[in-house]
Amino acid sequence: MGTEGIRDRYINPYTDFGFKKLFGTDMNKELLISFLNALLEGKEEIEDITYLNVEQMGDRELDRRAVFDVYCQSSRGERFLVEMQKGEQEFFKDRSLYYSTFPIREQGKRGQWDYGLKAIYAIGILNFSFDESEPERYRHDVKLVDLGSGKVFYDKLTFIYLEMPKFNKGEEELETLFDKWMFVLRNLSGLMKRPQALQERVFNRLFEAAEIAKFDRKELYAYEESLKNFRDWHSVISTAEKKAEKRGREEGREEERIKNAQNLKRLGVALEVIAQATGLSEEEIGKL
Repeated sequence: MGTEGIRDRYINPYTDFGFKKLFGTDMNKELLISFLNALLEGKEEIEDITYLNVEQMGDRELDRRAVFDVYCQSSRGERFLVEMQKGEQEFFKDRSLYYSTFPIREQGKRGQWDYGLKAIYAIGILNFSFDESEPERYRHDVKLVDLGSGKVFYDKLTFIYLEMPKFNKGEEELETLFDKWMFVLRNLSGLMKRPQALQERVFNRLFEAAEIAKFDRKELYAYEESLKNFRDWHSVISTAEKKAEKRGREEGREEERIKNAQNLKRLGVALEVIAQATGLSEEEIGKL
């Protein structure tokens, strides 16, 4: 098996295989550590991580199972859930909150326990925009806040959402390590060479790990399958959006015809003439 069907030089991190290849293996954990430290911007300094089981079971057999893309623990005990989300879901925020309960509950101890918890970060790298009211804002940091005082009520539970489509900085605009990580995640699959701005040592490892030509046959097959699934999923979403847009236009035209017919009817125009002008039947116009 070759790479005839893949023209990109580097993997697409929005695929399941691509994301886990870069961030979900011990061999590449320095990439995840660098990304998390860049994301936290000095608020925490992660020196090492341990990958945890990504499948968390509930208390009972009938409880719903949660599956995370990457789930890890820092050397100080903080938990990090990192997910690459390809599309918006109806209960997207509910899902994030639900997933965050697993690392909370698993910290419970038998016997004497004072309920002290380590910090939890739920991080969503989103291939969609969920807040169109702020087109320039691509990062959202969410905590529990006292609405009366405006102060953080509990600082050990943090949700961070990155709206990737909104990040449009060019290579010459990259200033921080966080900027550089956002740029590489946003553009990796479209790059044909390593950008001059990404000279940090950690990106040596990233571009080496991401180069498709270096995959063995098993990795190549897995990536091709993952890429196919991603493209199929994207096609389904795109088709649904186009149908919804077309339906919206048709409904808009129908509303306009009805509005015009109502106006003409109020002016005393004959039903036959209104029907010719709007395309509605005389029976439909009579009911307006």
